[in-house]
Amino acid sequence: MTPLYLGQNSALPASPEAAILDYVPNPRPGSPYLVRFTQPEFTSLCPVTGQPDFAHLVIDYVPDATIVESKSLKLFLGAFRNHQAFHEDCTVGIGARLFREMAPIWLRIGGYWYPRGGMPIDVFWQSGAPPVNVWLPDQGVASYRGRG
Repeated sequence: MTPLYLGQNSALPASPEAAILDYVPNPRPGSPYLVRFTQPEFTSLCPVTGQPDFAHLVIDYVPDATIVESKSLKLFLGAFRNHQAFHEDCTVGIGARLFREMAPIWLRIGGYWYPRGGMPIDVFWQSGAPPVNVWLPDQGVASYRGRG
């Protein structure tokens, strides 16, 4: 499993579907732990107006045999900049793809979307019941009050 992007100049993929996520062996197999990625400047496009939408994403997972390589994840998330989809589709699609390809023990994603039209939309997805033997901190993103 040689990562495709490490040490390379890498352009953003043309679309989330075209993005290739790299997975590398878990350096601590058999030792339950939580990995958190936070993307406070996630962007996509509204499928109706084409205007930009912004979100603060928090991805938590408990790895099994592999972990996602962070540069490939950054490129995958960046590929949404020109992707038109509803908040629900982006948030759940990211979580489901990571869960399907990486096959972690457990995964959750919180999509905290900034308001357009006066209404924030928060979208949450998880793969199942959280494991009991892993510390699961709060995602740390307050309910909307002028997020920041």
